[in-house]
Parts: sequence; structure tokens; C-alpha cells
Amino acid sequence: MPATPHIEKHFTSSETVRDIVIGMSDGLTVPFALAAGLSGAASATTIVVTAGLAEIAAGSIAMGLGGYMAARGDAEHYAAEREREVRETKELAERERAEVSGIFQSYGLSEAQAAPIVSALAQNPDKYVDFMMRYELGLEAPDKSRELKSPLTIGLSYIAGGLIPLAPYMLIANMSTALVVSVVFTLIALFVFGAVKGRFTGAPPLRSGLQTLLIGGIAAGVAFGVAKLLG
Repeated sequence: MPATPHIEKHFTSSETVRDIVIGMSDGLTVPFALAAGLSGAASATTIVVTAGLAEIAAGSIAMGLGGYMAARGDAEHYAAEREREVRETKELAERERAEVSGIFQSYGLSEAQAAPIVSALAQNPDKYVDFMMRYELGLEAPDKSRELKSPLTIGLSYIAGGLIPLAPYMLIANMSTALVVSVVFTLIALFVFGAVKGRFTGAPPLRSGLQTLLIGGIAAGVAFGVAKLLG
């Protein structure tokens, strides 16, 4: 019988998931805490909605800019390190060959076994430097499109998360009822989001969901308590 082909499946969108996690987690917790806090002091839901929308707008822009700066910084760091490695392969060729040989030896090859591999790699300067960037410095070439994708993903995720706790205040005029509905909706969203995040990142979904729910609940509870105390 023909053997069934072995196909390995690996999750390869970790950077996108990381951006969604950053944006959504802050989007759920910060506007939720703000809305809950204002509920303890504001007299009308319109105040909560206005303040909440302003916070979501400002927060999404700030988070997006943070994502852009991080992606830009990664790209600049990689470019600087690569330029240094290219220069060292020319100016310190023997030392670089010894470092690459050392990498192969760390995987169990002898110096004699590593020598022809190093020589073969050195014949292709670009691949030679790529190898050193990855295995010597632990750096992967950044995706150039991340300077646009990262801030958009973080910003939109923040908006999506922030509208969940704010929606009840837009639809319900009674402050107390809107607060209760917002708490229920947001805690459910926090748990579901945390569980999904755990599923993608490899953490136990139940534990990840409960941790995310706990963090968001504490943030909202503290904000509500402070507003009540000072209101």
C-alpha cells in the first residue's frame, strides 16, 4: 500500500496574531475600565459614550503608532546588524568562518566535518550572511509589509475590542442596566478572546481565557471603585 504522505502543519502567522492580541486585549480592557469607571460618576450614558469613543479613537491611533514604531525599529535593527555582518565577512573573514564553524560544531559536527560546509556557504555571500543573521544572531529578516500591516492590525483590533463594552451604553439609556450588560458582554468577550488566543499560541484555552477575563475584570473593578469613591 502506498504510504500516506506526512504533512506537517505549523502555525506561521505569529506576528499577526501577536498584533491582534495586543490591540484586542487593550481594546477590551481600557475602554471597559473607562466606561465602568464613568458609570460610577456620570449621570447619563451619553457622557460614557462620548468619553468612550474619544478614548477608542485616541487609543487606536496611539497603539497603531506604537506598532509602526516597533516594526520600523525591527527593520532598522536588522538592516544595521546585516550591514555589520557583511562588513565583517570582508574585514574579519577568518573570524567569521570560525564563528560559523562553531555553530555547526554546536550541532555535533567536528571541525573537519564543518570546514567544507563553511567553505561552500562562503561561496554565496548573501546566503552566508543570511545564515549568520539567523543562527549566530538569532535574527529573521522582517517582513517589509509589517510597517503598514502591524499598525493597521493593532489599531483595528483595538477599535473592535473597544466597541464591545461601549455598545450597551449606545443602545440602553439606563445607566445601571447598560453597566450590567456591558460587564456581562465584556467578560464573555474577554474569556472567548483569551481562549482563542490560547488556542493559537499553544497555551491551554481554558487557562488563557480565565487569565484574560481576570485581568480585564480587575481593571474595570478598580476603575469603577475609584470613580465611586471620588464621585
